[in-house]
Amino acid sequence: MGDPMLKGFKDFLMRGNVVDLAVAVVIGAAFGLVIKAVIDGLINPLIAAIFSKPNLNSVGVFHINGAIFSIGLVLSAVINFVIVAAAIYFIVVAPMNHLAERRKRGEEPEPEAPTEEVILLTEIRDLLSRTSGSGSGGTAGPPPA
Repeated sequence: MGDPMLKGFKDFLMRGNVVDLAVAVVIGAAFGLVIKAVIDGLINPLIAAIFSKPNLNSVGVFHINGAIFSIGLVLSAVINFVIVAAAIYFIVVAPMNHLAERRKRGEEPEPEAPTEEVILLTEIRDLLSRTSGSGSGGTAGPPPA
């Protein structure tokens, strides 16, 4: 019982989209560290120079009945989001759109090798067409010569 389950789990992990997702998560985490370094190394010192505060989180802080409100905290999150979105757009989305336009105009060739999913679906289609044409009641025989 345990062996087929482990084989199924291994097959699941080795599928291309799962591996791609894992790589994307790792790259995303590293990219987040780069953005944090930009914020800590450039943006926060700039804010410290302009507002005489250590970072944006301490700008616009006020108290009402013991509750602490921070406009700077919200602004910091918005700035982080905008920087990440801009970096992803200019590093990933814009080049991919440019490549897609070049392929559409015929300037860039399409990828030559089909993906594993396309190969598998083609094999399934061919097997189904051989099976349905064999007249053997749905059981697959040897492939035609």
